[in-house]
Amino acid sequence: MYNKFSDFLVGKQKICVIQAENPDGDSLASAIALDYLLSEKEISLYCPVDIPKYLHYFADWSRVSNEFDFKADGYIIVDTAAEVLLSKLLDDTAIRNRLYSAPVLVIDHHETEDDLSFPHESIIEVVPACAEVIYRIAKAEKLAISKEAAEAIFQGILSDTLGLTSSSVTAETFEIAAELTRLGANISELEDRRREFMKKSPRILDYKADLIKRIEYSLDGELATVHIPWDDIREYSDEYNPNVLILEEMRLVEGVRVAVAVKTYPDGKVTGKIRTASDAPIAEKIAGYFGGGGHPMAAGFRTYDTSYEEVVRELVKIVPELLGNVE
Repeated sequence: MYNKFSDFLVGKQKICVIQAENPDGDSLASAIALDYLLSEKEISLYCPVDIPKYLHYFADWSRVSNEFDFKADGYIIVDTAAEVLLSKLLDDTAIRNRLYSAPVLVIDHHETEDDLSFPHESIIEVVPACAEVIYRIAKAEKLAISKEAAEAIFQGILSDTLGLTSSSVTAETFEIAAELTRLGANISELEDRRREFMKKSPRILDYKADLIKRIEYSLDGELATVHIPWDDIREYSDEYNPNVLILEEMRLVEGVRVAVAVKTYPDGKVTGKIRTASDAPIAEKIAGYFGGGGHPMAAGFRTYDTSYEEVVRELVKIVPELLGNVE
């Protein structure tokens, strides 16, 4: 399977690595790792939106650009095989045409079905993080893993496994973490860097208190939801992602098994981030109901022409059945 990677590289000098429009620690880490692993190539890193400020603890986050490289010989899409998460790219006719005409390789780790409409090859393994797939490719293809590449891969794995604590973590994940440590990645230094950037200003802490007061509970307290309207997004997102600010707090409330933060936008777009308890691995199934995807305990979706209230009504309908299927 990994030979698709080496086959893709043949005859290509300029490669553009693409993240979806919902960049997270794993997608950013995967892109940065490829930049280091393919040091003999000319690599550009592209994301259709700005890298969120809470991810600026990555040493090379600023390498990612909003300028699409139309002159690349090929494109690697990381951490998604879902077309809905690439709509900003595909809405641009010039970018769409380029992806239809140029070689494209997709590297992902989600169970969500590959529904990309343009021609592409894919390497998809259901493992804890896309960065882990990148590591496996590097080992199989005998790519030199520098200290910088090891750090990026480790950061991606840490991000998507909540610091190696999620239920998706396997013994092999720890073995990979040990090898990355031998290659120079220091988990303590990486975590110190992350914690420094996770510090909150008094203004953000006040906003977090306001968000906590807004949390709504349904289904006898098993479902927690919060609405993040456009005014909040506009005022606070540049400093701190409201989803990141509140979701873990919601999941840690006694009795809560499903936590959903819903953002609403002026153009009718609605996005949802889902986190679930370890005994309720249904996040991906909930997201799938709204056309999204992700992991059993962390997933997301995007829809249009609906409202926060309508999303909550649908959640109240579907969550009991999904919870019943795991009990």
